[in-house]
Amino acid sequence: MKKRRLIKDPLLTSSYDYSLPSELIATHPVHPRDHARLLVYRRSDRSITHARFDQLEQFLPEECGLIFNDTKVIKARLYGKKVSGGAIELLINRPLNAHTLNVYIKGRVKKQTHLLFDDNLTATVTMLHDDGSREVQFTKDETLLRFEELLPILERIGHIPLPPYLGREDNSEDEREYQSVFAVHEGAVAAPTASLHFTDELFEAVCHSRPHAFVTLHVGSGTFKPVECAHITDHPMHSEYFNITEQAQSLIQQEIPLLCIGTTSTRTIEYHARTHELHGEANLFLHPNNQPLRVNHLLTNFHLPQSTLLMLVASFVGLEETHRIYQEAIDCKYRFFSYGDAMLIL
Repeated sequence: MKKRRLIKDPLLTSSYDYSLPSELIATHPVHPRDHARLLVYRRSDRSITHARFDQLEQFLPEECGLIFNDTKVIKARLYGKKVSGGAIELLINRPLNAHTLNVYIKGRVKKQTHLLFDDNLTATVTMLHDDGSREVQFTKDETLLRFEELLPILERIGHIPLPPYLGREDNSEDEREYQSVFAVHEGAVAAPTASLHFTDELFEAVCHSRPHAFVTLHVGSGTFKPVECAHITDHPMHSEYFNITEQAQSLIQQEIPLLCIGTTSTRTIEYHARTHELHGEANLFLHPNNQPLRVNHLLTNFHLPQSTLLMLVASFVGLEETHRIYQEAIDCKYRFFSYGDAMLIL
């Protein structure tokens, strides 16, 4: 007698747990990047097709607009020391204004603690927050720096902020591979990972006969923050800076289906669909009880258990189908997370 599956509550965080063998966590990128695997899921008949990412074009609907996120990852991780000599690690989360940044610091600090880095760069802690984040201001040679003045210094002395689950330090390969080929606007501290699979040639091929546009959403470290409350609707969703170009706005307003390349562009478009804002701070949480209004199709990677990104996938296909798709990917030994394989939801 076939065992009956228990129906899970899509509003419970525990419903989004799954077991992943550690060897399926991709710790390094595939070469070439478009040779990652691609799982294609069709909602019309709930079918699953296994392919390779460089075959993407043959699965895309003919009538379809493409939305890409052109954010660029900055070298947001810094290693330094306190004036007292204790070692610290600082991870930039996001700028709050021209001179103040929200950061995470490994190592105990107080307000007005001075942190010393290479290149005569100094950070002063100006605020401590209950969520573990801190506010800092950077100076160089005693001159207060604006965020755009800090960026070239980070490029020299900073490190690519690889996700913690990779369990390794960044290297020169990551400077190339943890960046999309169409990255332009600096500000992200995590890559929009579905974009990492595109080569210049594949990007040109899929865009050649389809309308496409860019949005910018600077991915913050909050994207890795697990949902810790029992009910997902109690989760305080992080906010991230976004900007929608006139070209993207025009594409959104056309009566054609939209395919978003990644969860980041999806959140941007869906936030705009609800607020009509073109730039600012987006904090939209998509899940089965808050489904997409404008985005029809999604290209994404495979995400962490109990994460808001997994819940976003469930907003497209439902909780039960999300588990079925992920179990199929695990059984077929797909590679998971940032450097892993991709899934196309049609």
